[in-house]
Amino acid sequence: MPRIRFRRNTRRGAVWFTEALFPNYLFACFDWKASLARVNHAPSVRGVIHFGDKWPTIPNHVIEELRRIIGENQLCVVDPSVAAGDQVQIAHGVFYGLKAVVTQVMPARQRVTVLLDFLGRQTAVELPLAVVIKEANHRRGFL
Repeated sequence: MPRIRFRRNTRRGAVWFTEALFPNYLFACFDWKASLARVNHAPSVRGVIHFGDKWPTIPNHVIEELRRIIGENQLCVVDPSVAAGDQVQIAHGVFYGLKAVVTQVMPARQRVTVLLDFLGRQTAVELPLAVVIKEANHRRGFL
């Protein structure tokens, strides 16, 4: 069951979440002709995916590629790092919820400078790196 770990903006600020990469699905290797009935009736199994009277199989190379990408611990951490030019949302503090563009990253100080529209004008603000979240749908496009 490959999982993904990412940061999301909440009312409490930026919070780390861990979710299944394929919610409610589990990859299983079994001889479906011999074991389908047993697997279908195993504890916590709602059923094996099928389309009419056809049960799909996933080629071994696809599973191996998933294992290579996700890693042995089956957890993919989406890199929350930002770079100059990235669009971000501010997840905590007085500018909570505002969108901005990163103009400078200061990794040694764990801070960024962002340009945001505030009170009708563009303003450069220095913020802790931990309060900005890169604007993107974290659950898509990382593979």
